[in-house]
Amino acid sequence: MVTLLLAFFVLLFAFSEVDVQRFRAILSAFQASIGVLDGGRTVMEMRPDMMGSGAWDLRDVDFYRPELEAQLRAVYTQVQDFVQERGLDIALTVELEERGVTLRFQEGVLFDLGRADIKPEARRFLDEISSLLAALPNPIRIEGHTDNLPIRTERFPSNWELSTARATNVTRYLIEQHGLDPHRLSAAGYGEYRPLVDNDTPENRARNRRVDIVLLRLDLGE
Repeated sequence: MVTLLLAFFVLLFAFSEVDVQRFRAILSAFQASIGVLDGGRTVMEMRPDMMGSGAWDLRDVDFYRPELEAQLRAVYTQVQDFVQERGLDIALTVELEERGVTLRFQEGVLFDLGRADIKPEARRFLDEISSLLAALPNPIRIEGHTDNLPIRTERFPSNWELSTARATNVTRYLIEQHGLDPHRLSAAGYGEYRPLVDNDTPENRARNRRVDIVLLRLDLGE
């Protein structure tokens, strides 16, 4: 620390005329060397939200890298073609977002109401897409969601436990049955707090009960 301070003041003394921009550059370098961020900036400004809220545009951020968007669009096309060729569109939909490509399973496809055990007849859908997931380089996050109807059982005291158990069971199935790299996978349960639509009708609640397999943008796994 003493050496850094001495070097800093020697540099200042060496300037016959103090240039404001050069002064700021030196100050920023000095702050970075001791682990201090520039005032007014946060880590979240340097790394976008990973929740897929849609509130920000990838092209609006300072770190926009066109090659990442191009790769994501290529993945989207590849996933769409795979799903249609295998007839999986009866079980899931594919969506392209800023954060990644989402394969969206409605609850009734993988799970019975209020349960977290993968239905035996639903495993074939996961078996089909596992080869595709293994071939792509993107990090993968499995997300569980419920509607807003409360659940209070011994196993699931709330929707948090139910949604998390569903995401975890899908993650474990892909790792244990198909050998996907666990370093690429993560699981998250959001309960009823990230609905697609208002929970005001039985149809809408059914849409909100879902499991999403998200192929994240490459930089979100760095």
